[in-house]
Amino acid sequence: MPEHSVSRARALGTRWLGVGLAAVIAVVTLGLGVTGRLTLYISPESVWFACAAAVVTIAGAIWSCTLPLGAEGDHGHDHGTAGDVRSAASSDPGDPASEGADAPPRAARPSLAGVGAVAGGVIATGVVAAALVLPPASLSVELAMSRAGEQTALFAGSDTVALGVADTSTFGVGDWASVFAAATNTAAYDGSTVKLTGFVTPDAADDDGVNLTRLVITHCVIDAQTAALPVSVDPSEYPTGQWVEVTGTVRADTDGKLRIEPSDVVAIEEPGDPYEY
Repeated sequence: MPEHSVSRARALGTRWLGVGLAAVIAVVTLGLGVTGRLTLYISPESVWFACAAAVVTIAGAIWSCTLPLGAEGDHGHDHGTAGDVRSAASSDPGDPASEGADAPPRAARPSLAGVGAVAGGVIATGVVAAALVLPPASLSVELAMSRAGEQTALFAGSDTVALGVADTSTFGVGDWASVFAAATNTAAYDGSTVKLTGFVTPDAADDDGVNLTRLVITHCVIDAQTAALPVSVDPSEYPTGQWVEVTGTVRADTDGKLRIEPSDVVAIEEPGDPYEY
C-alpha cells in the first residue's frame, strides 16, 4: 500500500478514535437528556452539566473537521527527514547513536503497538455502537441484591444519617433504610405511616422474609447503593423484582428492630425514574 494511503488511513483512524467517538457519545447524551432518560445513568442535578459538556464536545468536533487530516500529529516544528537523521548520526564516529546505527531494526515493538491500538479502537467503537443500538435500561434487580449489605447506613440523599426523631413525611426507601439501620430510639418511629415504592427482594437474614428495595444514587449509577426495608408480606405473593407500592405503618419489635406492616400492597410497573437520590 502506498505510504500516502497508509498515512491517510492512520490519520482517519486517529480522528475517529478522538473526536469521532466523543461526538457520537455527545449525541447519545443529548438524545437521552431531551427524552428524559439520562436520569437512568446520572442524578437529575447532573443532567444540565452533562448536556452542556455534550454541546461543547459537538462544537469542538465540528471545528476539528475544518483541520486537514494529520494535523493532530503536527507539533509546529520539523523533525527532519530520515536521511538527515542518518547523516547526523554517522557524522560523529564517537557519538553513541552512531554506534547503534548497525543494530537490527526493532520491528516487533511498533507491530505490538499497532495491534494494541487497533484492538483498543475496535473495543471503543463497539462500546459506542452498543450505546447507540441498545435501549437505555435501569440497573438490574440482581445488581441491587448483590450490593445489599455493603453499607449499613445509606447517606439518604443528603449524606445525612437520620438519628433520633425526624420529620418522616417525605422519607423514601433510602431515608427509612438509614433510620432502620442507625436509629437509637426505634420506639419513637413506631406507628409512623408510610407510602413507599420499590421492588421485592428476598431477605437474606430471614428465609421467609421480604424486603422492599430501591437503589439510591448520589451522582451516577456507579455509586448506586441498595436500600432495603423488611416488609411483613407473604413471600409467595410477589416474585423477586416485582415493583410494588406499599402503604402501611412502621412497627418496632420487642428486640428493637423496625419493620413495615403494610395495609395495602399494589403491584405496579417500573416507574420512569427507578432510583432515589
